[in-house]
Amino acid sequence: MGLPYLRSDGNKITSENITDFMKHINLFENVSLATKPCIIKASPKSDMAIIWFDIWDTQNGSKAKLLINHSFNLGRYIATVRATNMNPGVPQCHNCWKWGHSTFSCQAHGSRCQKCSSPHKLEHHRELAWCCKANPKSNPPRLETA
Repeated sequence: MGLPYLRSDGNKITSENITDFMKHINLFENVSLATKPCIIKASPKSDMAIIWFDIWDTQNGSKAKLLINHSFNLGRYIATVRATNMNPGVPQCHNCWKWGHSTFSCQAHGSRCQKCSSPHKLEHHRELAWCCKANPKSNPPRLETA
């Protein structure tokens, strides 16, 4: 909490911006994100953002305990990390894997893979995804993912 919704150039802040910011902040140096950060406005008329992110953590939540209630500076802004329930209220679709709508209201035609967002299901990822297939014609040749 505490970061602007709009960047200095007037564009909305993106999950890539947040990921880049986190790489340069010491508080997040040993933290691995489980998914891309989700960004919403704090309220319809606010210029501030609320950002949700999930982290890979240990069974006892030791990394989360180091983050919760700590603040950090980002330029002239002071942001604070708060804990939320596992479902903070922003749905993630299990069909297209995008944030902001439920599976029942998804407008996508067909499902997508949660690893690569290609038009196949996760159980067929290894057989269908270009990222895991061998490509002997590429330079250098790419071996099949084990």
